[in-house]
Amino acid sequence: MQNQYTVEDLLHLMAQLRNPDGGCPWDLKQTYATIVPSTIEEAYEVAEAIEIEDYEHLHEELGDLLFQVIFYSQLGREQGHFDFSRIVDTLVRKLVRRHPHVFPSGDLYGENDTAAVDEAQVKRNWEAIKAEERSKKGEVGILAGVTAGLPGLTRAAKLQKRASQVGFDWPDIHGVLDKIEEEVAELREAIEAGDREHAGEELGDLLFSCVNAARHLKIDPETALRQCNRKFVRRFGAVETALRADGRVPADASLEELDGLWERAKASEKPRSGNE
Repeated sequence: MQNQYTVEDLLHLMAQLRNPDGGCPWDLKQTYATIVPSTIEEAYEVAEAIEIEDYEHLHEELGDLLFQVIFYSQLGREQGHFDFSRIVDTLVRKLVRRHPHVFPSGDLYGENDTAAVDEAQVKRNWEAIKAEERSKKGEVGILAGVTAGLPGLTRAAKLQKRASQVGFDWPDIHGVLDKIEEEVAELREAIEAGDREHAGEELGDLLFSCVNAARHLKIDPETALRQCNRKFVRRFGAVETALRADGRVPADASLEELDGLWERAKASEKPRSGNE
């Protein structure tokens, strides 16, 4: 029986794929930039497997995501920037530094006389250490370091969280809900005025406020929207199935009929808890 492959085997495989003499033509063409879309896709596939509790395939999705890191490390080694061992070393050092309550000596294997701390103190320490790291990088300001490459909902939540740390926040969810109603009214005004550009701005304000509501409820907005997307796909699939039973497609039905089938699909679902 073949022994289990290791990280060293994976690194060797990646080097072979990128070997100019007999490697894979597709892999040889890739750059940091060209594999970014795959990295993002693989990360979302991991999230999807976790959210639908598909643990049977989660290890495979995690492997696909790990391969992205291996790919970047191979590119870095070829260009003399870094290699996989440096990635691991940098990560371990950072995690040791950010967990002084676990590694007070600053040494992964050193003798550590740890003192009991609560979760709130851990979070405060974590944020303080990250702020110090950003300062050393020359990133100045409360909102510094929140990358613009994040999905819009996620970045909005992170920006709001940073601002809240200095007290710039609604005291409770009720103020956020009032703000959402205000933004809806302003969006209506812009639409009625026929001002498409202004309507777009107001829509952005509304989405930003909805993210604020999610944050106050301790709900990840991206996760909430993905759950909603799955629900929409499931219910619209039921609508299509009902129409196909009559030899039809959605384009053959009126809006009223589609709405009726949608409500039937909605009513047929059992109350869901947990992920949906």
